[in-house]
Amino acid sequence: MKATYIDYKDTNSFSQTLLAYLDGDPALAPFAGNRPDMNGFAKQLQTKTEKSDRGVLVHSLRRQYGKALNDWPAVASNVESLLNERTFTVTTGHQLNIFTGPLYFIFKIVTTIKLARDLKAAFPDYTFVPVYWMATEDHDFAEINHTRLHGKRLVWDATIHGATGRTRTAGMVEVVRQYQRFLGLSDNSTKLAKLVEEAYLQHDELSAATRYLVNALFGAHGLVVLDADDVLLKQRFAPVIEQDIIGEHSHKAIEGTSEALKQAGFSVQVHAREINFFYLTNTFRERIVRLGDGRYEVLHQGIYFSEEELRAEINNHPDRFSPNVVMRPLYQEIILPNLAYIGGGAEIVYWLQLKSCFQHYGTDFPILVLRNSAMVTDDNMAVKVLRLDLTFKSVFKDTAELKKEYVRRHTKHRLNLNDEWMELNSIFSKLRLRAHKIDPSLGPSTDAVKARLRKAINNLEKKLLKADKRNHEDALIQIDRIKEKLFPGGVLQERSENFGLLYIKYGDALISELLEHFRPLDFKFTIIY
Repeated sequence: MKATYIDYKDTNSFSQTLLAYLDGDPALAPFAGNRPDMNGFAKQLQTKTEKSDRGVLVHSLRRQYGKALNDWPAVASNVESLLNERTFTVTTGHQLNIFTGPLYFIFKIVTTIKLARDLKAAFPDYTFVPVYWMATEDHDFAEINHTRLHGKRLVWDATIHGATGRTRTAGMVEVVRQYQRFLGLSDNSTKLAKLVEEAYLQHDELSAATRYLVNALFGAHGLVVLDADDVLLKQRFAPVIEQDIIGEHSHKAIEGTSEALKQAGFSVQVHAREINFFYLTNTFRERIVRLGDGRYEVLHQGIYFSEEELRAEINNHPDRFSPNVVMRPLYQEIILPNLAYIGGGAEIVYWLQLKSCFQHYGTDFPILVLRNSAMVTDDNMAVKVLRLDLTFKSVFKDTAELKKEYVRRHTKHRLNLNDEWMELNSIFSKLRLRAHKIDPSLGPSTDAVKARLRKAINNLEKKLLKADKRNHEDALIQIDRIKEKLFPGGVLQERSENFGLLYIKYGDALISELLEHFRPLDFKFTIIY
């Protein structure tokens, strides 16, 4: 397979705040850590302070993997290496989307593995472990209960409350069978069908199923999968949980940073609450709020705590306290010896709101690395693009604009009326001067006639273009088909389609090809064909 690269700004798919971060806009420097380049990583290694308890971390990972750790020597080696103070992690995180959800789930993890390899090549005296943080405590089931194949939406139709990682998989038989039917018949589809069956129908909880599936895809590359819904890890975080709920420090810090970002002209992604923790059980995950009388309530559950009772609950049962989106990053950086977080565009933007919170708790802020975005296609599509005198850069333009440009390039007629308008404009200048001499008040009337004529000329130009489009009907239909193939549903392929169809085509070579062509610190959109 081959690859070509284009600037992210040329895809028209990423926010201005993100592009400013990638360009190193100095206005964002106060909100970010070290730059995402090798010099930045050298600084991060020199200044990194040890917060994590490596013994607790490795013990938790051994327990979470159990005997399965023996099946993946590269993973086992990476887990044990975390006991060494010269070993650091690079981490990505994501929800437990069924069947991995959209393609960017795969791209996130591949970027993380590739970055760990690149760092090892640059700093051979250190070890770098890629980590996938499973968002097992998230409770938004509607965001993870579906995926798309062939443009068709497959949905796990169930009503789930509480943390998705603790969700029972017993009701997944039908959606697994639907997914398998979409894969068709081939050696690769048979392999993938068997894999998803083993993952979802032979594991009781969604967290275990996701771990199994991700291990099967990436275990050979040493990816370590972490479930932070773990009592031992929460014990390490308990002092922060207590301080933050009682003192509301994260709310104050993040709100101040968010306002500063907006004043600097940048967008913000998340809103910090006064209390940024949920109360978590096997049946629900609900917000904690402070009442006017000083007590604390778990919303909708009739559970109340005095301040003293809340402190005791955190101390005795830290696993019942679940960080929300703005506190999960701090939890991550406290329990992992982490150097960088690899995230999507929206994630990078909201991480920029968090640095002051990290500073308050004396925790190192990681380097923020945008995950690789990519489009995977084939030579047949590449030929179609080139035959239409398009490029992989130009196909990111709006479909109507692409068609207009095609017709203008290939027409045998001159479709713009610029020359004619220049002549008319000259005539109107003379008319305006003559009218002014007769009566100065006639100037606006002349301008109004000119404006109506300009509009008429523009409309005529559009009609000429529309008429000539009929001469290129076949090519314009091909443009529609190319756009729909490369941008299913009008969005980036990675945000819509599941990896399953690509796996059927390329098998295990898909991951290898992505690792070959991704360049995590170049910050270019990758097109592989």
